[in-house]
Amino acid sequence: MSKQTILGRVTQLAKANINALLDQAEDPQKMLDQLIRDYTNNISEAEQAVATTIGNLRMLEADHKEDVQAAAEWGTKALAASKKGDELRAGGSAADADKFDNLAKVALGRQMQSEKEAKTAEPVIAAQTAVVDKLKAGLDSMKNKLTELQAKRDELVARARTAQAQNTMMDAVKNIDVMDPTSELSRFEEKVRREEAMAMGKQELAASSLDAQFESLEDLGKTSEIEARLAALKQGRAA
Repeated sequence: MSKQTILGRVTQLAKANINALLDQAEDPQKMLDQLIRDYTNNISEAEQAVATTIGNLRMLEADHKEDVQAAAEWGTKALAASKKGDELRAGGSAADADKFDNLAKVALGRQMQSEKEAKTAEPVIAAQTAVVDKLKAGLDSMKNKLTELQAKRDELVARARTAQAQNTMMDAVKNIDVMDPTSELSRFEEKVRREEAMAMGKQELAASSLDAQFESLEDLGKTSEIEARLAALKQGRAA
């Protein structure tokens, strides 16, 4: 997998809009579970790719450091050979002096090659460093996104459980309303009231009948008293 492909994939995943994805999902919980699995796998793959990229960068940096050190060492050798050649030439040994001057030239050539390699590696190292920085930032964003996904998932599950409990309770209340036992009590109470009313009616009717009988007795008593007084009047005139 190339660096650009890795960087593009990490960037795309890090910028994913979770809310927009959830709005399009028929089953948000299942989608979040799948996203969490995908993100976990993608993060693992990205971490391996980033680790490889970082390893390559560190190798480039190590090679660059060696080239810089080699350039410095060849420079030191060239200087030493040149000085030795100057000393020999000053002492009258021109042939030996030329040998050391040639060694100095070889050392300078090696120095120049090492400097060239170091200079060539510098823009590559800079580019690789920028890529690694972006990959690290992308990984951090992906990990934050994974945490956000997990929190969303936990929140959604909690809300779903609460809604399910509320629906269960409301269904139970609805069933109680449909089969309300108090309605049977009301009908029984109404029947009792009708029975009580009938009993009161009978009592009232019985009382009315007794009153009529007593009134008849009173009328009969008055008639008897009148007859007795009339008989007494007649007896008095006869005497």
